[in-house]
Amino acid sequence: MNIHLNVNSGLQEIIAVPGESLLSVLRRLGYFGTKRGCEDGSCGACTILMDGKPTNSCLILAAQAEGHSITTIESIGQVAEQGWRQTGGLHPIQQAFLENAALQCGICTPGFIMSAKALLDHKSEPNEAEIRHWCAGNLCRCTGYDKIVSAILDAGQRMTIKG
Repeated sequence: MNIHLNVNSGLQEIIAVPGESLLSVLRRLGYFGTKRGCEDGSCGACTILMDGKPTNSCLILAAQAEGHSITTIESIGQVAEQGWRQTGGLHPIQQAFLENAALQCGICTPGFIMSAKALLDHKSEPNEAEIRHWCAGNLCRCTGYDKIVSAILDAGQRMTIKG
């Protein structure tokens, strides 16, 4: 079936198999930052934003995403220097994750960053309990959660100051 998806503010027409998950389609389109984890909605590695809300892309059929705005980790900041090309650099959330050592293996990191972005778009200076609530759908097996919470608190301050 033909489906039109709005991914990272770009319209894409794809052919999807009936029953194919949004995660599978995104990865087929080259959005490999959206990680394949459990495929049953328990780990959050595949978290994207659908209309600004954190969503497990493994639980959404590609056809259900038609007409919605999909945001993946690929649209959140870039490396500041890419050869001769300069970009805006890392997003404050990504920078905070780096500086607070809130990542290790990287499997869960995109999902946490997407959940953090949704939270910080909703509330610029959340408290620790709010952060833990918003990130409850994301699992990390490497870093523990204290550094992730610290990174999100830091990112909220950075984004508030930046304005």
